[in-house]
Amino acid sequence: MFVNPLLSEELFQHIWACRLFQQDHLFTTSGESVQILYPGVQNYCSGPDFTAARIRIGGTLWIGQVELHLKTSDWYRHGHQHNRQYDRIILHVVFVQDMPAARINGAPCLELQHHIPKLLLQRYEQLRQHAPFVACEAHAARVPSLTWLSWKERLLAERWERKIGGFRAWLQGNQYNWEEVCYWAVAQSLGTPVNALPFLQLAQSLSYTLLLRHRQQPLQLEALLFGQAGMLNGLPADAYALQLQEIFAYLRHKYRLSPLPPHYWNWLRMRPAAFPTIRIAVFAALQANTAHLFSRLLEAGSIAELERLFFVQPSVYWHTHYRFGQEVAATQRPGKQAVHSILINTVLPLLFLYGQQKNLKYYQEKALHFLQQLPPEKNRITNSWTQLGVEQENAMESQALLQLKQHYCDEKRCLYCAIGTKLLATSL
Repeated sequence: MFVNPLLSEELFQHIWACRLFQQDHLFTTSGESVQILYPGVQNYCSGPDFTAARIRIGGTLWIGQVELHLKTSDWYRHGHQHNRQYDRIILHVVFVQDMPAARINGAPCLELQHHIPKLLLQRYEQLRQHAPFVACEAHAARVPSLTWLSWKERLLAERWERKIGGFRAWLQGNQYNWEEVCYWAVAQSLGTPVNALPFLQLAQSLSYTLLLRHRQQPLQLEALLFGQAGMLNGLPADAYALQLQEIFAYLRHKYRLSPLPPHYWNWLRMRPAAFPTIRIAVFAALQANTAHLFSRLLEAGSIAELERLFFVQPSVYWHTHYRFGQEVAATQRPGKQAVHSILINTVLPLLFLYGQQKNLKYYQEKALHFLQQLPPEKNRITNSWTQLGVEQENAMESQALLQLKQHYCDEKRCLYCAIGTKLLATSL
């Protein structure tokens, strides 16, 4: 089957994400009608290409993962039939259907080659190659600083409301147990970005009170966390792994635990210091070293105190291992940037929410004050803003610019952006 040479998998994913194809009269290869309500969020790590898609197939609304290929047979060429991460896709989207089977892994197939004009492929490839970071990148740095200042404050409020909205829902569901919500939130933050969901599932499958019961026995804590994470099966027979297996076998029976499937965890394209094994070992050390963590967060009077709470050393085994049974000379553990990420994305929003819920402005002001004291985050998005001449002096400003890029620039919401409307109203 012929595939247009201008079409790469990357370009095909862009076309799907932006819905740059004719969306009327879409049907699966087996004849079911298809309506794309939301194409999903692009996944840049291992697993299906898009998550959280909303698609109506026939008369049924499906929400889930979507996988894209240039040809149907690429499913087998990429080895997805052997990867459990692809078991739950709701739709397989291809440019060319080159196989007679209508379904792979039970998912319907949508062929798009007749819905994407050749001229669009040529024009879109040119646009993609010259696509700016943001639409206003030639003028953004020339917008008055006062406009930027007030807009950044609004953007931070929006970003934190998104964050604390999830924490607020957890509190409502667990009778306002702040310590347990803090335990869940820190676990989720340790897994950011690609293992946030498995980390949260791990924490919620082991109650906070259960871990408190075992905090005086660090080996039991590690056995509970690694075992419940599904990481203790089929390990090399070193003494540490055998100890954990034996302890977890007993605790699993005692507490009737059901471990997570091991394929939930992502390992690809990440630095070893971010491996889920290292992060779980750090999480175990944090639980062992600090009882009632949320109370300690409320008491902290400085950024330095908060940093000391999270600068914990994992057990000795993880000083020379990134994975079970694979010894290295020395490991790198999460450093100051990782600790600051937990403070920025979890601890300070949670502290702000506490002040909000208790009507105690002291904690709200303290959270914002600490945020202003932290350095700006360093990542692809914040570095690109800096290159455009839009500087960030602290974490409050970098958080605002992340919100701007992700929820305004990427979604082309220029008319809802203070910078966009300012540029439209002037002759810049």
